[in-house]
Amino acid sequence: MGRSACTSERGANFMKGIICEDIGRFFFREDLPEPQIGDGEAIVKIRRVGICGTDLHAYRGNQPYFTYPRILGHELSGTIEHIGENREGFRAGDQVSVIPYLHCGQCRACCSGKTNCCQQMKVLGVHIDGGMRERVAVPISHLIRTEELTLDQSAMLEPLAIGAHAVRRSGLKAGDEVLVIGAGPIGLGVMAMAGYAGAKVIAMDVNEERLEFCKVWAKAEHTVNALQAPKEWLANHTDGNFPAFVIDATGNAASMESAFGLVGHGGTLTFVGLVKNTITFNDSDFHAREMTVQGSRNATREDFVRVLAAVSEGSIDIGSYITHRCAFEEMIDHFEKWLQPESGVIKALVELE
Repeated sequence: MGRSACTSERGANFMKGIICEDIGRFFFREDLPEPQIGDGEAIVKIRRVGICGTDLHAYRGNQPYFTYPRILGHELSGTIEHIGENREGFRAGDQVSVIPYLHCGQCRACCSGKTNCCQQMKVLGVHIDGGMRERVAVPISHLIRTEELTLDQSAMLEPLAIGAHAVRRSGLKAGDEVLVIGAGPIGLGVMAMAGYAGAKVIAMDVNEERLEFCKVWAKAEHTVNALQAPKEWLANHTDGNFPAFVIDATGNAASMESAFGLVGHGGTLTFVGLVKNTITFNDSDFHAREMTVQGSRNATREDFVRVLAAVSEGSIDIGSYITHRCAFEEMIDHFEKWLQPESGVIKALVELE
């Protein structure tokens, strides 16, 4: 890790940025080219960048679909610096959140409204360079005006939209009970949005401190430690029926495989976590339960709008969700610390002036 050896003076056509050059290697640059505005695009001055599990996995070399070097950052908020005439009514100076999933608009998934799983998907900070820099060109179609929110809240729409999409994908309704496995940032978002939908949440994790946070922040009705006979607890709690809805947000193969045994007959298991591994299950048990197993990938504009409403109404406390922050120039020094479990990071935020 460290600053680039480049000695070029920063001029009018250059900007600052942080590049993940390779596994475990960041470089701070002051000579990145300024983005060029294209048709249907806006230049957004980045003000906040959330640090996601994807960024951590990329830094460690565990992120699928990833190549180096790459500018990370897809949880983004900022202000529009340059924009042409547009039907959406955006203007320079507008505060915005960025939808980082750039879809083709032509494949079968896009044409059916499932832009979140486009066949040619390019995610900012994953498949193409992201927002860990001063400015970025973004399609106007992928901006959401957020004048009613703070910059912090605007940057958090993206991770919470992942949770909103998983909840919507599961099909649960108000009054349903859902087991959410994994109390990381995405799992917490699932819990919060499930609660916003009127569901009763059971939170499951291996960390007692994080489970307490689930009670307070996500208003989980029950918590269960995954290391303390969770199947027996769930059987007792549900009179042997088990939950009709289970959402696994761990990104852990062992947890995902175990989740099959926690779903009630006729129930639905939704995987929002992602692993490189092969996931296996017992077919006879799967068929006996006539279980539905599905993946949940990214989010759509509909999910972002729903989270925007929840945050605007005060249903989600972003202030407590963000536990760590630093200035842009200090990010490299803090990143290694955020990787350590003892740091207690739930969500870290990088601030740009």
